[in-house]
Amino acid sequence: MSPTETKDSVKREIQVEIPAAEVARETDSLIQKYQKLARLPGFRVGHVPASIIRQRFAEDIKSEVVEALVPRYFRREAEKLGVQPVSQPQVSDLHIHDGEPLRFKASFEIMPELKVEGYKELRAERPQFTITDDEVEEALASLREERATFVSIEGRPLGDGDFAQVSLHGKPKEADQPAASSGTSSKPGVAESQPVHMDDVLVEIAGKTTMPEFTENLRGASAGDERTFEVTYPEDTSDKRLAGKTFTYTIMVNSLKQKNLPELDETFAKELGDFANLDEVRKKIREGLEAERTHAAEHVAKDKLVAELVKRHDFEVPEALVDRQIDIRLERG
Repeated sequence: MSPTETKDSVKREIQVEIPAAEVARETDSLIQKYQKLARLPGFRVGHVPASIIRQRFAEDIKSEVVEALVPRYFRREAEKLGVQPVSQPQVSDLHIHDGEPLRFKASFEIMPELKVEGYKELRAERPQFTITDDEVEEALASLREERATFVSIEGRPLGDGDFAQVSLHGKPKEADQPAASSGTSSKPGVAESQPVHMDDVLVEIAGKTTMPEFTENLRGASAGDERTFEVTYPEDTSDKRLAGKTFTYTIMVNSLKQKNLPELDETFAKELGDFANLDEVRKKIREGLEAERTHAAEHVAKDKLVAELVKRHDFEVPEALVDRQIDIRLERG
């Protein structure tokens, strides 16, 4: 039997029949399982007659027979007919009676048949790019940063460019204010704000990513000092615990650190791998950047070609694929 095509080109229906002998085998197997587990008054576990099991658990057994056999035989029939479902089947017209074949109708979706024409004439230019010396030096600087070491500072307080190794405890400022008479916070979202506690945090004084309040209050500090101050975070702060809120921080300065970067010399080059000098490192960096840009450019060109093909060809998309994409995007947030 060929699959029945509905009015939608991607939807199909097939009739499936499962032999009565197979239904009986599955039923008997389930009855044996129930006999081992069933606890019924007047019978020892494992000694309930099959006739009692069949009568007492008839609907449960039928349900399990359907659950076991329908997916298996649907897949077999789909393979036999040469169709590849992209959705779970919707089962209808289910017929299951003792001593008879199990019959059902399955509705499902398949991929649309595409006749792609005119693709040989399509052209898409890859974006042109140039790797500059500055980009190479930036990448080299990043490698240098990755291999930086930290040494303790003795005999002077923290200055710009130094690092404070601290323990910090912060709590939302609203937590210090009396609650409203209704027993709820006067500001939405305050109940979601939780205290923040971290140990062994490195804070760079006047660093690019360091908030000004931390720099201003820690500059000039020495090991053992404790500082308390407030920080108001912008609404677009990535950490939702902090976004748009004012926190009061108590910070203990545990130690002072200075970052030492390795010298840009042959020793550094050899530490990076099988390089004799920095010129070889720069060459390797350039090759890596070129490979990345080439790969990205090919993807851009490919996307342009696909977009043009989609524009030229009208076809129906299975609802199951659309729903799947929606679910994926919702999961990603």
